[in-house]
Amino acid sequence: MRKPLLNLGFTFLGITLGFSQTLLNANEPGNTYEDINAVLAPGYNAVETPDCAHADFGRHINEVFDTELNTYVFQFIAHKTPDNDRCKKFDRQRVEIKTFASSPDHLKATEGETVVYKWKFKLARDFMVSSSFTHIHQIKAVGGPYESIPMISFTLRKGNPDRLELRYTSTNNQATIKTVDLDLLRGHWVEVTETIHFSNKGSYDVTINRVSNNASLFSYSNDAIDTWQDGATFSRPKWGIYRSLKQSNDIKDEIIRFANFSIEELGPLSLSDLEVQLEENELNLEASKGILNFKNVRANDYDHIDLYDTFGHIVAIENRLKKFKLDISGLNSGDYYLVFKKSKRSIKVLKFTI
Repeated sequence: MRKPLLNLGFTFLGITLGFSQTLLNANEPGNTYEDINAVLAPGYNAVETPDCAHADFGRHINEVFDTELNTYVFQFIAHKTPDNDRCKKFDRQRVEIKTFASSPDHLKATEGETVVYKWKFKLARDFMVSSSFTHIHQIKAVGGPYESIPMISFTLRKGNPDRLELRYTSTNNQATIKTVDLDLLRGHWVEVTETIHFSNKGSYDVTINRVSNNASLFSYSNDAIDTWQDGATFSRPKWGIYRSLKQSNDIKDEIIRFANFSIEELGPLSLSDLEVQLEENELNLEASKGILNFKNVRANDYDHIDLYDTFGHIVAIENRLKKFKLDISGLNSGDYYLVFKKSKRSIKVLKFTI
């Protein structure tokens, strides 16, 4: 029996989070496109593949059982030939899924929102890349003068060594802001967590960890970055294989496996509710040289901490938080709220001012 795909919404105790999480998980083989569309764009088509050029092969995304994860996963297949970009462009090929204008509103990021994207992927050990582009993830604007170029892309590139590039632009001049050796990723399931506050004064945080041992392979964080391309109506994610065919000697038939897609809209908070929950004396906060120390905190009292700014927007702290210390250097002036949670329920709220 095929399991239902989930679209979830939650509200934590006492705090209105405007929290919405959508999950896309593989089921048993069959009806793959229908399953994807049912979550990302009900009644429409969220799948972009070269099936039209390769009808004898059939669908280029399917569902297979993965023994390492012990579950079904999505398998994205790109052939060196005759696959192209939907029979529209022939110097490149595309096997992708996306959200777009016909997707539900909670899957389209608008200015001022904070969204957490999570997913797992696995490249083959012999995955080949060229000196041209091979994108496996993009955040793109819809509308405005810059919609033709992704704001964020994960690009695989041939080099010494081959690498995954994190590329960014708020206009039309994309540049690489950080890289990681591709051999750290090849042959391993990895998990990505990407948190974006979409604003001209936004924030961006991403981590890539190996699933088998949770080893950190890549991280980048910027709390003062333009994450809203001017004129955009909304921003949306894409995942899959989108690559150039120009360096044909450097590419071959490839498969990427993906699993456990999650799109999670956060905030803004109801600050009046937060003020009611403030606990001034339960924990002591002490700041010194850009580091906020938590005093008298017992680790088993909570399992997660969120930080919200003076407007109620979540602030990415994955790379700022170490045990009982929070790096607050570089944060804008204003009030901030630390929300301590246990089993996804808020248990303590503390306020500090920079």
